[in-house]
Amino acid sequence: MACPICEKRKAKRFCPAKAATICSVCCGTEREGTIDCPPDCPYLVASREYELKREHEEDWSRVPFAETKISPAFIEAHEKLFLRLSYALCAYAHNNRLVVDADVLAALGSLAEAYRTLASGIYYERPPDYTLQRGLYEALKSAIEDYKKTETRKTGLVSVGDADIRDGDIRDALIFLAQIGTLRTNGRPKGRAYLYFLGTQFRPGEFARPASNIVLLP
Repeated sequence: MACPICEKRKAKRFCPAKAATICSVCCGTEREGTIDCPPDCPYLVASREYELKREHEEDWSRVPFAETKISPAFIEAHEKLFLRLSYALCAYAHNNRLVVDADVLAALGSLAEAYRTLASGIYYERPPDYTLQRGLYEALKSAIEDYKKTETRKTGLVSVGDADIRDGDIRDALIFLAQIGTLRTNGRPKGRAYLYFLGTQFRPGEFARPASNIVLLP
């Protein structure tokens, strides 16, 4: 049987997105391009595991906010903030199947820019126009507000100075997530490699839980 996509090579792999058997070449070249692969496709899962393990040189010249370098110490100190933001992105994508990495990066970039201006004393906000990206943007904002309220209850910090420092931390967290996302995504139109990477922090079925009850993988 010939592959229904190229109509040349022998069909060998069952494609759940096409509900048909296709050739291995089309599976590899059209994956997350013209084919909107479901997350449980075994060939997609295998390719992502390979991409995560593959050693590659990170080209920081192509990341957004390249002039900003986030230290490992900052990442370790703000683990809870990173987890809250990652959870918000993954939960929104879980409930909106059409979300892809490009949407995530657009939302992160827009909100990081808003917090960069806020940290400098100027308020300027320009949310994305595209519906899914705007939804991600709002989900991130809600997660940030919840995080602020939680930390304020724990520490009792309410002064203007404390709020400014917290906004600067949020800015840097958003910038780092945008930078890592640019390096982790595979650049395919329907690619979700970065979302998959973020989701590996949480247990299967985790996104049906409230954010306050996040359970991480051991």
